[in-house]
Amino acid sequence: MFFWRERLEPSGDAYGVEWAITDRSGGSSQGTYAELNLGGHVGDLPQAVETNRHRLAHELGLRLGDLRFMDQQHGCGVAVTPGTRPDVPDFGGDVPPPVDGIVSGRTDEALVVLVADCVPVLLLDRTEGLVAAVHAGRPGMVQGVVPATVARLRELGARDLEAVVGPSVCPRCYEVPGAMRDEAAAVEPTSASVTWMGTPAIDVAAGVVAQLAREGVALRWLPGCTRERDDLFSYRRDGTTGRFAGVVRLLPREEVA
Repeated sequence: MFFWRERLEPSGDAYGVEWAITDRSGGSSQGTYAELNLGGHVGDLPQAVETNRHRLAHELGLRLGDLRFMDQQHGCGVAVTPGTRPDVPDFGGDVPPPVDGIVSGRTDEALVVLVADCVPVLLLDRTEGLVAAVHAGRPGMVQGVVPATVARLRELGARDLEAVVGPSVCPRCYEVPGAMRDEAAAVEPTSASVTWMGTPAIDVAAGVVAQLAREGVALRWLPGCTRERDDLFSYRRDGTTGRFAGVVRLLPREEVA
């Protein structure tokens, strides 16, 4: 079920966190969606997706309704979950907001970003008790969805942010027209790259990492190319396929006697 998973227990005034990147194993989906497809918008059987999401929630000690998804747009919109801060506007209701960054300060829910080549980014401030999940594809990287999410976190009080950048399609496998590479490079020069064949390519993850570094966010960049790994979904490789997830859940601080 998990490509990577880490749990850091609360300590003193610091919140804990459980964050993870899922893989394809341990689900109920069949065929090109096998096995743990978490995307409900890709043509898989709805009951299979619901079962897979139930299994993920159970692994996190939550209910299905405690998973917070986005209606991802390949843009730079950011939303705050209901109840995060009493004086902060949120998206309201249970319908996934049409954004690519979602922020929470609650310990009874987990944020989910769905990907199949794009870059999943998970953000955390253990002191202030804030987390975020970000969907950063090429358009989102160019438009600045990661800096926008960092800015929203800091507006809510975040001061000491750290991030995990999950696996995505590598530049060797992400050929694009030269003009598209130039457009991305104009925003993030480190994103300009070449494929195995020496043709123009974009390294979206490198661009995201550069943005996080410029914002002063400590980060870990997990290795792995989605197109090259059979245990991860890849739209570039398979076309019709499922989605794996980046998940982050804030854990409550220790009780003070």
